[in-house]
Amino acid sequence: MERSPTSQVEDLQAVAQDIRGAVQTVIEGKPEVIDEALVALFASGHLLIEDVPGVGKTMLAKALARSIDGTAQRIQFTPDLLPSDITGVSIFNSETRAFEFKPGGVFANVVIGDEINRASPKTQSALLEAMEEHQVTVDGITHQLPDPFMVVATQNPIEMEGTYPLPEAQRDRFMLRISMGYPVRASEIAMLDHHGGGDPLAELQPVTDVQTVARLAASIRRIYVHGAIKDYLVAVLDATRNSPDVRLGGSPRAGLQLLRAAKARAVLQGRHYVIPDDVQALAGPALAHRILLSPAAQLARREVDEVVQAAVASVPIPDRD
Repeated sequence: MERSPTSQVEDLQAVAQDIRGAVQTVIEGKPEVIDEALVALFASGHLLIEDVPGVGKTMLAKALARSIDGTAQRIQFTPDLLPSDITGVSIFNSETRAFEFKPGGVFANVVIGDEINRASPKTQSALLEAMEEHQVTVDGITHQLPDPFMVVATQNPIEMEGTYPLPEAQRDRFMLRISMGYPVRASEIAMLDHHGGGDPLAELQPVTDVQTVARLAASIRRIYVHGAIKDYLVAVLDATRNSPDVRLGGSPRAGLQLLRAAKARAVLQGRHYVIPDDVQALAGPALAHRILLSPAAQLARREVDEVVQAAVASVPIPDRD
């Protein structure tokens, strides 16, 4: 018997609260960032964490992976990393006289791509098929990835030395891009207390399993979305495409992923329906990393997040009717 929408919301909230509590033992004073990571997790999306070194990007990715009792792989992206290190390679077995496939680091429920923009664009592109189709093709043979499958990648600002820009197609496959930011004073003092005497990450235990995450993610896809909300979302996308500050606006894939993320946020907020607030709250994390500014906007030093918020503000909010 299928559970009621209210019961499904309560189930997801309970599991999300457990994961949130586990991650907060490692990441101090960042509840909004953790909630956005949970949105990507339950919306079956991929997460890009961008910020300067030392603010806890990799720690957040590891904590999220360890809170789920599934397989996790960490790939350290470096300039000499090869695509086969990510996807895997076929090796000839002299005993069986046949080629055997050796899976790469992408074969896990949660893949942590550390400093993804330190690898060449060719190596970064090895993730394209995996992130979009949850499979990899090596030597003409397709191998399915486990379910659920999530890439949590960290990235340093492109202005920093030794980094490569992520290809547009790669950025478009990340559902959300979030920024850690520096902790507030009280949280940084608490971090010195907790992390100075040990490693909270080593003590973190799983609080749920991948089967539960997959089941809850499937239930989120059935969350109700009124037609007016869909019209509103598409209008927001059109506003980014028609903005004079934008050279490349939000793609149709961006709209699909923003809708899925809005559904997950609605459930995490205790609702089984989406409201305009869900779209507004996630428009920046879902769209800013996909948008390319026009040369004039770049010369004027406009920020992408600022342009996205202006596009959102230009769209009338649908009536409650």
